[in-house]
Amino acid sequence: MSPRWQLKLDRASFLEQYWQRRPLLVRGAIEGFEPPVDANELAGLAMEEEVEARIIEQHNGRWQLQHGPFADSAYQRPAPWTLLVQSVDHYVPGVASLRKMIDFIPQWRVDDVMVSYAVDGGSAGPHYDNYDVFLLQGEGERLWQLGQTCDESSRLLPHDELRILDQFTVTQEFLLQCGDMLYVPPGLAHWGVAQGECTTFSLGFRAPRIIDMASRWADQLVESIEDDEFYRDPERDAMIRPGEISAKDIQRVREKMRQILASVEDERWFGELVTEPRSEPPPLAGDARIYSGSGFSRVEVWAAARLAWQHEGSDTVQVYANGISRSFAAVVVPTLEQLCGDGSLRIEKSENETGLHETSALFEFLLETGVIHVQ
Repeated sequence: MSPRWQLKLDRASFLEQYWQRRPLLVRGAIEGFEPPVDANELAGLAMEEEVEARIIEQHNGRWQLQHGPFADSAYQRPAPWTLLVQSVDHYVPGVASLRKMIDFIPQWRVDDVMVSYAVDGGSAGPHYDNYDVFLLQGEGERLWQLGQTCDESSRLLPHDELRILDQFTVTQEFLLQCGDMLYVPPGLAHWGVAQGECTTFSLGFRAPRIIDMASRWADQLVESIEDDEFYRDPERDAMIRPGEISAKDIQRVREKMRQILASVEDERWFGELVTEPRSEPPPLAGDARIYSGSGFSRVEVWAAARLAWQHEGSDTVQVYANGISRSFAAVVVPTLEQLCGDGSLRIEKSENETGLHETSALFEFLLETGVIHVQ
């Protein structure tokens, strides 16, 4: 069984003073921390076809990037280099358990756990992210420097894929050892350099782009409008200047748009957007008839799955599973809470026929969408 790591952090204080505001260093954030994956295991993962991996190196003053999968020869390089493997929590249960340390942040905000290995001097360069990240030190030591606040106007070095800052102004510096953690808010420049060989666990968060949210919201808005609804202006004044769109015309249009916006209550677009998976969900696994002859089954959530839910009222909830939504009776909320919290559930056949029917329907939906599998 994977360990449940305890994060030494005052959650209320962190959210009030640091979250998306300023960085925070936590020494000994995890007491007795033993990295759940080592450099050799990470290198092996990066050889797999389905695993997203990169190697970044600085050679002759230039930053270079290579994509996996890699062979043994890729790890024999003269220049300082670092290996970054995305979504290691999808493949290693011990790494997935690290996400439970930050269960005080909504699950739909958590993205994945990237793990990096670097030789002495290895680095991904000075950069900034548009999302929050917890940097947990595994084996060895890494020197982290924090810099200026950045945005889309910040100058980057010319490169088709890497987003390395052209200028980096050091404001703080920390040497992290095993079990130390550094929180970095969005937009803050940071640069980590390995001091000897080391591994780092990066717990990243999802930050949907505003343009994506606007697009999804607009799509759902359009679906709610009747095809035969037209613009009308029964109180129009007589036209004075031919061809003019008057201020009153614009005011009338704005008022109509406000009425339409106020009438739309469907919020499914947001839950569907933030639960879209990084990759295609696995094929249907297990028997959709959850309850076996003995009345017991166990279901587990796939590590790569995205699951969330939202109250629609006192009697119903909307469930979001890998970007797809469906409505269920609120009786399934305890089941959803346990699946989202623990990632697994041992279930016993209920004597409540209503609860049994609704829970069975929920499990079938989660099977169809590739969120769970049956043990």
